[in-house]
Amino acid sequence: MTNDNGHPFSDKSVCISLVSHGLITKEHALEIFEKKEKVRANIEKKKDRRSEKMPTGVRIINPTTIVDVIISFKFSRADKQDVELDEDAIFKVLAREWDKPYKKIDPLKLDLNLVTTTIPRSFAMKHLVLPIEVENGYLVIATSNPFNSEVFEDIGRVSLMPVKTVVTSKSDIIRLIDEFFGFKRSIVEAETQFSGPSVDLGNLEQYVRLKSPDELPSNDHHIVNAVNHLFIYAFDQRASDIHIEPKRDISLIRMRIDGVLHTVYRLPKKVHSPMVSRIKNMSRLDMAEKRRPQDGRIKTAKGSVEVEIRISTVPVAFGEKVVMRVMDPDILFQDLDQLGFTPPDLERYNDMVNRPNGLVLVCGPTGSGKSTTLYSTLRRLSTPEINTTTIEDPIEMVHEEFNQIAVQPAVNITFATIMRNILRQDPDIIMVGELRDIETAQNAVQAALTGHLVLSTLHTNDAPSSIVRLLDIGIPYFLVQATLTGIISQRLVRKICPKCVESYKIDVSQLRNSGLDIKKDGQIELYQGKGCSKCRGTGYFGRTAIYEALPYSKILRNLTTQKTDLASLREAAFKENLVTLRENAIKKLLDGITTYEEVMRVTWESD
Repeated sequence: MTNDNGHPFSDKSVCISLVSHGLITKEHALEIFEKKEKVRANIEKKKDRRSEKMPTGVRIINPTTIVDVIISFKFSRADKQDVELDEDAIFKVLAREWDKPYKKIDPLKLDLNLVTTTIPRSFAMKHLVLPIEVENGYLVIATSNPFNSEVFEDIGRVSLMPVKTVVTSKSDIIRLIDEFFGFKRSIVEAETQFSGPSVDLGNLEQYVRLKSPDELPSNDHHIVNAVNHLFIYAFDQRASDIHIEPKRDISLIRMRIDGVLHTVYRLPKKVHSPMVSRIKNMSRLDMAEKRRPQDGRIKTAKGSVEVEIRISTVPVAFGEKVVMRVMDPDILFQDLDQLGFTPPDLERYNDMVNRPNGLVLVCGPTGSGKSTTLYSTLRRLSTPEINTTTIEDPIEMVHEEFNQIAVQPAVNITFATIMRNILRQDPDIIMVGELRDIETAQNAVQAALTGHLVLSTLHTNDAPSSIVRLLDIGIPYFLVQATLTGIISQRLVRKICPKCVESYKIDVSQLRNSGLDIKKDGQIELYQGKGCSKCRGTGYFGRTAIYEALPYSKILRNLTTQKTDLASLREAAFKENLVTLRENAIKKLLDGITTYEEVMRVTWESD
């Protein structure tokens, strides 16, 4: 890259562009020019130190630009004092100045083969170019410097297609080159080399350290690298689940992000079995057993935070399917007032769990956030003076403040059998993973009856129907009356992406015709995400819970008999000021937290 003052990517031209668009002040520009040579030298030294740690023959060869220098100053944006000036903002302005389209690349939408077979990795890294798609006969190249005309002519000759460029931040291009070329290399080599080193997994807390992309040596076992890349990529994309699914001719890898599955890779079928074997090895499963389901776990790190990954394998038509659930402590352990409770419902819930004894139920379908609510509750209640014991199938997140017991039917440790032993362990609070049968429910009720606080879950659609469910399981009505303290029901709704949120007007009658009554007339203002790079064009980023909290009042207790009627319970709950899931979802809709479509999708069952 040239530094001629007339060149669009020269130090002077870039600073002038940023000043004219209001990203930096003139004072910032002067400071940059005074110190840029010293800063540039420091950046180069850091690159040299990183290169020394990399495998022999591998060097960091990408050029240091004026943008790298500006970013290192960590200035606040001149137009937004509370926002730090970042690389994306700089390249967006430069793209506008250069009359080029800017593109924030979504890795989930890239074609692995197109990215990795069009040009060599060394060429891509040297010139910071990345083929991302074919559009109307043109090969679209992402670059942070669209003025390397000779480079693009070379790519055009090799690909036999005309080239079109889009501007992308330098760090995004480097990260994608590392991810895609590293993963592709591992997959290609793994097609002929399937072996991997054994790992000594001594106990549940076994820690597996994932290598960074810079540390992956070229002579390491390729299937190990491929699985390593998979985990790092899942953490980077905020995935809650990773699916590895065998098909007739390929192995499909999908990731669940904000509750929705996205197809990430289509891999050669040859690498499916060795990848599954590697994951089984890491999670202490029987690699030779392919005919029956197995469950295991891996403990590793996501940045500076330790996470646990739950592994489930099951035989399907074309091989073994693996599902890995990422148990992130930042999500599982939260402050209760950050989960999504309205202030009145949080007050009701706190009243339920702050009692010394009784049975509190958390209800909802699989994937509705019940574990997060329970873990967050236990962490808040747990003190040195309290003995907290849990029975889980399996243990979702190992936490040293709790005494956690994993269900193991093979040695007769079930929810039902272990409850009798727990009561001899002097517990104060007991959490039972699920009341799934009469014996478990009877023991949980007995524990609540003898002075313990018992928390558990039920799979019911709303809070009032949980009372009927307890009776259906076989708990006598008088024991329900004596032990039940309260019930909460919950769901998860996706939150509108804060970066691309926009408002729009809609007529209330249109909502009412769709089954959503917000008890207003005329037009109202709602919000939605129009889609951006941060949310991958979905308009949603992250999730929050909606709750309905039902204290087990005297009126409900009197209605709980051998002939309990669900309609009567619901009517009484409404008289007790129960705010339903849908009503609380509508509050989040009107507050601009979620969308009309999410409210309809998540709460249709509670009509």
